[in-house]
Amino acid sequence: MMACGCLASKDLYLPEPAQVLKARPMTELEVFLHFALDSGGQLGHMPGQFVELSVPGIGEAPISISSSPTSGPGFEMVVRKVGNVTGAIHRLKAGDRVGIRGPYGTHFPVETAMRGRDLLFVCGGIGLVPMRSAIQYVLHNRADYGRVIILYGTKSPPERLFLDELQQWARRSDVQYMETIDRAAPGWTGHVGVITTLMPGVEVDPVRTVALVCGPPVMYRFVLLELFRMNVSKDNIYVSLERHMKCGVGKCGHCQINGVYVCQDGPVFRYADIEGLREAL
Repeated sequence: MMACGCLASKDLYLPEPAQVLKARPMTELEVFLHFALDSGGQLGHMPGQFVELSVPGIGEAPISISSSPTSGPGFEMVVRKVGNVTGAIHRLKAGDRVGIRGPYGTHFPVETAMRGRDLLFVCGGIGLVPMRSAIQYVLHNRADYGRVIILYGTKSPPERLFLDELQQWARRSDVQYMETIDRAAPGWTGHVGVITTLMPGVEVDPVRTVALVCGPPVMYRFVLLELFRMNVSKDNIYVSLERHMKCGVGKCGHCQINGVYVCQDGPVFRYADIEGLREAL
């Protein structure tokens, strides 16, 4: 898969100034942020790409873009608090200034391999964040695709993200939406079990289906086994390894997996191209 050529006229190392338009907590660990570049221009990203988000005086972190390029002005992210930089990001409020480098990396093939096909999105936990960009893109261009199936799994109800959109997807007649939580919880009346327990209830045409997978590392092995059981080809499975992102430009080497630089060759990979990289999944 080819990387987006959006950086041709940009300095790889120089952040663009941007402003926080909205900031609100989503869960105990995740915050939602809406940004706009000071230039007034579009970010120029494609679904599945990421940027380097910098907080002055603190540092920068690679963050997936959670909104589609079709969703209007600005761009959105959801950031999990895991350290000093992400802690500073959680303290941002409307009007604050940040730096943005990017977008970087490969993207989901929404204009090529996915067009005209049935789509199966398998999203685990915070893996919904980068996948949301692709889902929004597909639903904005709904006539260009076949069936759309979205599977979403979290550990517990309080960890569910984008609740309003989940309800919208569930109500759409042109989307099959299913979700689950790992363990039973008070007040939860939906499905209980890990995300793979949803998959036997999904019927797909393996010739027409493209599957997209993003979630915690432990999820990939079992989801892939289910996809193989459903006879989905390895050539038609795309996975996001966005958790491996570091500097974004292949200089630090921390994203390297056996000679593959995830920030340049990924983060979105066709599974057939990386099945030999056992450390990847």
